[in-house]
Parts: sequence; C-alpha cells; structure tokens
Amino acid sequence: MGRLMPVIRPSHAVICVATLFSGVSGPKPVSAPVAVVAGRLTVMERNNKTATDVGQAVLWLDAPGVRTPAPKSFDVITEGKDFRPRVTIVPVGSTVRFPNNDPFNHNVFSLSDEGAFDLGLFGRGEAKSTKFTKPGLVRVYCNVHANMAAFIVVMGSAYYGQPGGDGAFSIPGVPVGKYVLNAWHERAAGMKQDVDVTAQGLTGLDLQLDARGFKFVEHLNKFGQPYSRGGARY
Repeated sequence: MGRLMPVIRPSHAVICVATLFSGVSGPKPVSAPVAVVAGRLTVMERNNKTATDVGQAVLWLDAPGVRTPAPKSFDVITEGKDFRPRVTIVPVGSTVRFPNNDPFNHNVFSLSDEGAFDLGLFGRGEAKSTKFTKPGLVRVYCNVHANMAAFIVVMGSAYYGQPGGDGAFSIPGVPVGKYVLNAWHERAAGMKQDVDVTAQGLTGLDLQLDARGFKFVEHLNKFGQPYSRGGARY
C-alpha cells in the first residue's frame, strides 16, 4: 500500500500564503466603544443660594480595574499669601512643585493620610516639591499663614473633570460600562452615584452637592497646635 499524503485544497493554500506574506495573523482587535458623561452640577449654600465657585468642584468615574492616568508634573504657586490654583487634580504618582513668589518665607505642609509631607521654610524664588503616591484628597496649608489652603485631588481614574462657572461638565472618552460617579467640593459632603455608561453616552445629568451645613473651622499648624496671633505669623 502506498504512503498517504496530506491533501491541501488550493483555496486553503492560497489563503495561508497570502496571510504569511501580508504579515497579518488574524482579524484586527476592535476598540471598545467610548462615550461622553455630561450634565450640570449645582452646589447649594445656606439660604438655598447656589455657590458661585462651582468650578472648583471635581467629578470623576471609578470602577474596579479602571484605567489610571499617567503621572505628570504640576506647579502650585504661593503668591499674595495664597495658593494658586486652589484646587489641583493630579494623577496618582505625580509630582507637585510649590514655587514661592512672595517676598517672605512659606512652609507648605499637609497632615492628610493620603499624602502627608512637610517642605520646611523656603523663601522667594525657591521651590520645593513632593510626590503623591496614593489616590485621595490632600489638604495643603502653610505653617506660617493660617489663611492659606489648597486641595490636591490625587486621581486614580483617568476619567475626571471640573465643571465650568455655570456648573456644566463633560467627561469624554469613557469606555462603556458601570461606574460610580463621584463629586466633591471643599465645603460640601461628597456625592457618589451608580451610573451605567452606554455607547450612546450618559448626558443630561442633574447633580447637586449640599454645602448648607458648612461651618468654617480653623485648621491646626503642622505640630497640631493653634496658630499664634490669630493664625498669621510674618
């Protein structure tokens, strides 16, 4: 009995050769659909007045395995006995530099669990920096001037944004899926809401943060003590 030889169909051979020389190993992966999450945020103050600084709020989408943004470098300037900007969103792993533009010393610090640090005293024209490695809210103060405050929102999600002065917000490029939508403002209790983002997007959201119960409490210095002379040492 003769030796059996494999049978190669001509059409199959043509496809294999074409695939080999084209360098294509199979169908191209299809990108997951992305959509926009958009709406309007209102921050309610006492006497049911709407806050005029709604643009300082932060919104973000979170979910298990959510894509994290690449770290970057940021500047928060000390000038006129103030931090500028007051609110800064940074991806986790980012470095923030604090240049001093005032003609006197500052001591930038935070006691927040998410990113405690102490940069010590530094003068005009100097700058010191720190790296933020944990997602969360870091409250930043000056140990010399009690009135100075800034907020570093360290983001572990790539899908975030801030509203405009009218409260309108838009977070583009969000993959279809289920998320928790978060909203934060320095004077309001935070908000969390489950959302389902479809290929058609999720728009027309009407969100509200309640700051009507806000009461100002002066923070302590970096030693956990009240500031001297009413909180201002020059």
